[in-house]
Amino acid sequence: MRDVPLTAATRRILLIGDSFTEGTGVAFEQSFAGLLHAAGQQRADRIEFLNAGVVSYAPTIYYNKIKHWLDQGLRFDEVIVFSDISDVADEATRNSCLDDQKQLPKNCVPLSAAPAGPPEWRPGDSFNMSIRLFNFFRYQLYWLAGTQDQVLNSNVHSAWTIAGAAVGDSYSPLGIEGGVQRSIDSMQALADLLKSRAVPLTIAVYPQPLQLSLNDRNSRQVTIWQDFCARNCKTFINLFPAFFAFKDAHPDWYPRLFIKGDVHFSEEGNALVYQEVARQVF
Repeated sequence: MRDVPLTAATRRILLIGDSFTEGTGVAFEQSFAGLLHAAGQQRADRIEFLNAGVVSYAPTIYYNKIKHWLDQGLRFDEVIVFSDISDVADEATRNSCLDDQKQLPKNCVPLSAAPAGPPEWRPGDSFNMSIRLFNFFRYQLYWLAGTQDQVLNSNVHSAWTIAGAAVGDSYSPLGIEGGVQRSIDSMQALADLLKSRAVPLTIAVYPQPLQLSLNDRNSRQVTIWQDFCARNCKTFINLFPAFFAFKDAHPDWYPRLFIKGDVHFSEEGNALVYQEVARQVF
């Protein structure tokens, strides 16, 4: 953590995403955000990377947070959104509670009735964090029991890209398609905001273990944001080919690219993301 002045003399790139961008499970220096920052500082024409990734962020929050920072006077030259596959589930479930609307979905607590808390508090945050902690320990137990397939295939919040996947009510109240549309709408609001400030937008996508395990090479996650970026982005960064190439070359791809018993990137997985993003940024 460091103090960040509102303006800088050098080029600035803002990174935003969820826990994968935040760097869950590794030190900052080994995260792809940390690697980009270090490389940017070593250039003759220095580039400063600001990491705004936070666990469970998704398009609605990407838009609201960036708008807030711009309104506060923070200046940056480009935004790279690392769109996680779980964003659709977040938009379909708890983020539908963030709207300024007269009739909230039944599972929402009106903001006026939410418990007091820090600025990041939103209705349902403590519940969602409990669920994520439960899933983390569940993955660890699967791994210790030697059931790697359960680790790879049990994350229902990344299953929306798999045709026919049994997701139950995990995307309630909006459903998968509602979550997809809400993601696109919020990202469009962000793209329009950045365009009005002459700030280029880049979107990067990457697979989770489920997509690699089930060979989801032509994923909806890719086609949705590739199409979106054709109209709205400076660059679209598709990390799926690099991850699948690694998988094809290494039978032990899961424990190498991901933290054992979890879905987040290991140091090697973060390095792979860094290498591919750096090719298009520097």
